[in-house]
Amino acid sequence: MATYHDILKQYWGYDAFRGIQEDIINSIGQGKDTLGLMPTGGGKSITFQVPALAQEGLCLVVTPLIALMKDQVANLRSRGIKAVAIYSGMTREEIIVALENCIFGDYKFLYISPERLGTEIFQIKLRKMHVSMVTVDESHCISQWGYDFRPAYLNISEIRKMLPGVPVLALTATATPDVVKDIQQRLEFREENVFRMSFERKNLSYVVRHTENKEEELIHILNSMPGSAIVYTRNRKATKDIATLLIRHHISAENYHAGLSNAEKDARQKNWQSGTSRVMVATNAFGMGIDKPDVRLVVHMDMPDSPEAYFQEAGRAGRDGLTAYAVLLFSPRDKTQLARRIPDTFPDKSFIRQIYEHLNYYYQMAMGDGQGCTHEFNLDEFCRRFKHFPVQTDSALCILSRTGYIEYTDEQENSSRLKFTLRRDELYRIKEQSKETEQVIQTVLRCYGGVFSDYVYIEEALLARQTGLTPPQIYECLKSLTQRRILHYIPRKKTPYITYTQNRIDSEKLIIPPAVYEERKKSYESRIKAMIEYATSEEHCRSRMLLLYFGEKNEHNCLRCDVCLSKHNSGLKRGEYEELSRQVMELLSDGEYHPTDIFNALLTDRSKLDAVLETLLREEVLTMKDGMIARK
Repeated sequence: MATYHDILKQYWGYDAFRGIQEDIINSIGQGKDTLGLMPTGGGKSITFQVPALAQEGLCLVVTPLIALMKDQVANLRSRGIKAVAIYSGMTREEIIVALENCIFGDYKFLYISPERLGTEIFQIKLRKMHVSMVTVDESHCISQWGYDFRPAYLNISEIRKMLPGVPVLALTATATPDVVKDIQQRLEFREENVFRMSFERKNLSYVVRHTENKEEELIHILNSMPGSAIVYTRNRKATKDIATLLIRHHISAENYHAGLSNAEKDARQKNWQSGTSRVMVATNAFGMGIDKPDVRLVVHMDMPDSPEAYFQEAGRAGRDGLTAYAVLLFSPRDKTQLARRIPDTFPDKSFIRQIYEHLNYYYQMAMGDGQGCTHEFNLDEFCRRFKHFPVQTDSALCILSRTGYIEYTDEQENSSRLKFTLRRDELYRIKEQSKETEQVIQTVLRCYGGVFSDYVYIEEALLARQTGLTPPQIYECLKSLTQRRILHYIPRKKTPYITYTQNRIDSEKLIIPPAVYEERKKSYESRIKAMIEYATSEEHCRSRMLLLYFGEKNEHNCLRCDVCLSKHNSGLKRGEYEELSRQVMELLSDGEYHPTDIFNALLTDRSKLDAVLETLLREEVLTMKDGMIARK
């Protein structure tokens, strides 16, 4: 049987593992539930791919990133490893083929989104698979206390019940101590088992620039610093405006946000990846899974609302190990704007109840009805009709989703789907169908199961091939059947959806529990407070501040951030002074020393040491008697 090192060498060409990779691999290989905390670029994929290849069976990889799924599957296949991914946009036929391959085709990896875990077809097929381990990527998404909680991740604990004894490997690049604990509880770890890699990025210089004119400062920074860059901003309009501004100043740029089509996203990312465009101006939609090692600069035009988000986005710089910069542009009004996000994200409960009531009016939903109904949702139209602000409305819908009254899917490219509104026996009694309509109905019934009980994703192109009709004819036919209330057809569209998970109730009877509202609000407030402290501090090393937030105590300053490089009243750079004074105080903890002995012990620049000793004596932190120096 091949060893882990043999597999690493055979498939990746490496002679040795990095950091904590081997510890994690040994742990999951022994069948232990394992949580790996590894910074961006720490080599997470190796930690599950190697042990999966070392044993019989299939590794189930849960990840929210379609682009990452596709990249990793392509990468594994290029190495001769059987891997497949299931994601939105695939036809039912394609999904079944992929799942059958995992049962009978000796596949080693199945990548799947958390939303797909809850589908009936997946759960039926899963029971027949020989699963050796489950990997949960971006596992902070399962924690209510994480900055990026996603309800679909809760499906994973249900999957565990179907796979008794199968170990789980959870991986994340951003997790506070509370989140680390919560991840293990929610994934039902048999015992606590955490491996931490230092989050310190020794090649990354964190900088906060105080400025009243951010656009001007951005152009100055980009002209001063060569290389590929990412500029983050909070809204879609700003991505376009800033990209246009940069192009006007002869800096090649693309803009990127969730509202673009998949084709536009791919084209713009490709231009940036290849170097055709130097700068990507993006919202946080340009996020996890972006892998360009030579990014020299990440600039934040606006304050992120959590150190987690900032750390992850800033960490996309310098993945190649060479010097890189993460710059946060800060103006006095940012503090006010950040504080304003709290009521925007957690509007009053009375407002949440009002949104629920208006949603029922919007869809003309009767009391005691609605469970299982899915509707397209246009946020702008809804807000115009009921005179609400979009930001607070979106937040209220997210809270209603977390409480379990609705499912609210963000804007995404959704495949077409349909559900028969008539029972099967009622359908057969309808005789006045045209030949084409009858053909479409029979083909739908033949190609897709479960269409009477739930919405099923369909592919018009497949129906067209099977019937000999054109896709526009299929579309018109399904639309006609919808109008006649025989089925409900939701065409492929880039739009949010709302699904009622419970029947409509009186809005006054809505229960919004503390874990969803008060406790999450408190957690959100503490993250914003931490972010403001980070941006406004001029005394503490920025790297140490970030590391401490994630529960990592670092005894040394980075000597690269703007705080460390600023001047101390000793005349030294602040970071240098703090580091040398720490060393001096540590040395003197075991008695008094002559200055020459201190110099010989620390082996540092004499002039710098003299400046430190002089300052510490002046501030009466140290005392000097008969030429000997001691702590006071």
